[in-house]
Amino acid sequence: MPALADHRNETRDTLARRLCDEFGSFPSDAVHRCVADVQACMAHLGLEATPDRVERMAREQLTGILKSRPPSGRAPAGGAADRTDG
Repeated sequence: MPALADHRNETRDTLARRLCDEFGSFPSDAVHRCVADVQACMAHLGLEATPDRVERMAREQLTGILKSRPPSGRAPAGGAADRTDG
């Protein structure tokens, strides 16, 4: 079974690197942990943890975290910080 575990780790690392590129504002260890958690949760629930499913679910988790930040914690978009009222 070690070969199967090695393949799973390689797949997880590949997915995490891809998501790190997409979610550059997150620390890479947080993205790696998210991918590992999603994979473990799917296996725990008896779902087939295919690379596509794991990537999709991890992306949804990271997107949710990103969108849940309060406006004061987000970076200004489109020069909104340059605007003055009055």
